[in-house]
Amino acid sequence: MSNRMVSLLGAALLVCAALATSPAAADDIVLGASVQMTGSSANTGRYYKDAYAFAIEKINAAGGVSVGGEKRKLALKIYDNQSDVNLSVRQYTQLVAKDKVALLLGPFASNFALADSAVSEKYQVPMVQGGGASDQIFSRKFKYIFGTLAPASNYFGSTVKMLKELQPAPKTVALLYADDAFDVSVAEGTRPLLKEAGFDIVMDEKYSSNASDFNSLLSQIKSNSAEVVLVAGHETEILNFVRQAKSLAVAPKMYSFTVGVPSEDFRKALGADADYAFGMTAWLPSAKLKDRWFGDAATFAKEYKAKFNYDPDYHAASGAADVEALAQAIENAGDTDPAKVRDALAKLNFDSLYGKIAFGENGQIDLPQTVIQVQGSELKAIYGPDGLIEKPKYPMPAWNAR
Repeated sequence: MSNRMVSLLGAALLVCAALATSPAAADDIVLGASVQMTGSSANTGRYYKDAYAFAIEKINAAGGVSVGGEKRKLALKIYDNQSDVNLSVRQYTQLVAKDKVALLLGPFASNFALADSAVSEKYQVPMVQGGGASDQIFSRKFKYIFGTLAPASNYFGSTVKMLKELQPAPKTVALLYADDAFDVSVAEGTRPLLKEAGFDIVMDEKYSSNASDFNSLLSQIKSNSAEVVLVAGHETEILNFVRQAKSLAVAPKMYSFTVGVPSEDFRKALGADADYAFGMTAWLPSAKLKDRWFGDAATFAKEYKAKFNYDPDYHAASGAADVEALAQAIENAGDTDPAKVRDALAKLNFDSLYGKIAFGENGQIDLPQTVIQVQGSELKAIYGPDGLIEKPKYPMPAWNAR
């Protein structure tokens, strides 16, 4: 294929991928994003697409953003990266170099944020993203990337603290993780936490991203008598893991997963088999989380469900907070100049539906994870920053004893 044909095909992909763009007036402040609307990560990518659009709609309904005493509306230019990280990089390049958007919102997933943030840094256009938590994203001393997910290295932090309080106390742990940036960061942070807490790590295994066969790892879990299994992966992987665990009758005292458990779709997909599963979340829709534009997090969750016909989880809340962070920074800067907005982002300290937004020196916020568990048809908050919230269903019974 000729280079000209390749270029034409690439351009066609970019045009076809521009599936959702809100019309912008001449004086609108255009925010740009590339999100997984199709492909393997579309189920989670939709949270960001919908949350970005919803937050912009809400801010505009309240009059827009005040810039130097003048009210201006926000608009969204969004591309479908088709769950392809290389396409995502090209789309972010187009957003800043050709579309001339004012500021950037991020994609879903750490490997995407890791690659795409290089574009924002190169062009010195701030990106606020709530889809990537890998410590690698924020270890490069970039000045233009900001993140609203807690560090991946501490995702299991609250879980490890809870393990020490369980009765009967577990002693052996299996740590499994995918080979992508997020899950590697999770494992690198969890390993020392387990050792410091005195647990015996009987398995420490990496598996390929998008893996569908976990039979070998599950057999090892059984043979190693792991009482607790911690799995860092993505939702499709976790669904396969649970289904195969049931088919092989592998039932340790406890399973805990980095993703899936907070998601309504995950619980519907597994039905009763989701019962007893532990997970974590940095956000729950509490009325205590006050918000300038939505009132509070409970109102946000109710209105989001009514609008999109599915419940938001922390992905959606972090996505909405990303838009709010940019809006607040624009107002604080009194300008849309990227450098001025960047400096205002670095100094932010405000309450949002997602929690306190105040970025650290590396550009990342650090919200504590709350341990959650599926108990029958309900999702329960079990363990938080102040300790036990509700009694966990533990230990997990054998699959044939449920």
